[in-house]
Amino acid sequence: MPRVLILYTGGTIGMQPSPQGYVPSAGLAERLAAHLAVGDPYRLPVFEVVEIQPLIDSAELMPEAWNRLVAALESHWQAYDAFVILHGTDTMAYSTAALSFMLGAINKPVLFTGSQIPLGEPRSDALNNVVSALQLAAHPATPCEVSLLFHDRLLRGNRARKVRTQGLDAFDSPNFPWLAEIGIDITFPQPSALLSGEPNFAPLQLDDEAVAVLPLHPGMSLRRAKELLEDTTLKGVVISSYGVGNPPSFEGELLNAMKAANERGVALLNVTQCAQGNVVQGAYATGAALNRAGVIAGGDITLEAAVAKLTVLLGRGLSGPALRMALSASIRGEATAR
Repeated sequence: MPRVLILYTGGTIGMQPSPQGYVPSAGLAERLAAHLAVGDPYRLPVFEVVEIQPLIDSAELMPEAWNRLVAALESHWQAYDAFVILHGTDTMAYSTAALSFMLGAINKPVLFTGSQIPLGEPRSDALNNVVSALQLAAHPATPCEVSLLFHDRLLRGNRARKVRTQGLDAFDSPNFPWLAEIGIDITFPQPSALLSGEPNFAPLQLDDEAVAVLPLHPGMSLRRAKELLEDTTLKGVVISSYGVGNPPSFEGELLNAMKAANERGVALLNVTQCAQGNVVQGAYATGAALNRAGVIAGGDITLEAAVAKLTVLLGRGLSGPALRMALSASIRGEATAR
């Protein structure tokens, strides 16, 4: 019988009411035990629960939490066959993407899940998500990669996005098929093509000043955009652009600022604001100018995966051509190969 470890980080699934609203709460292991009987009636694998301290509201999550999660996985890796990480939904897609890049090739499944309604509350989706995650963690066909289980669908972790705030089907992967679907049976329509291997547990060397997002919008301030691009502490920028990767030109001033940042060694990664589709720099003249400015086309990578990938690569010490090459490639299935 497979042994599964549940790592509880906080989030809605384990929250309880307070005068200030829902807050993270300890003691989830006991509350889960009150709802689940190991082996029957759900035919669940043997599992244990470890709480990662301090518990966090996922809106407060910082990249240092990714280091703590990886350290927890390392300390338990040999003792368990699979892992389920309970996480808040607000930043779950960032964490699943980050761990996919941090761990690299792995030889055991790591599944994230959570809930829209806390465990024990009326109509809560928590129990269904936990039961489904445990069943998939123990399933022999579940791919050995970092994935996200929510509302009976298993998604590649670095392809997932939170797409609904109110619906229980809160997550989807608009540019990639689901890895598995849970109905009357469990089906695997998209076999994982990722290579398995020994995980990398090395912590990131984090710099909170290194990564920024530049969202493009009508009426945006050229002055503010230039100030961001001229920041000498900056090492990487994710540009959230229109359509297939088009920016406003500001008569060439914004592109000149991007070119200057690139020449200074700042990595510039372009992602689309659209939920589906990919960046094609060169389809329009404004997009082609980005190529000349040294901006890297992100293809169909999500904003969440782009931020996580840039943070992880910089945290591994990559810079210059090596950083550009890694950002241009799909290293853990996060973008469609071009």
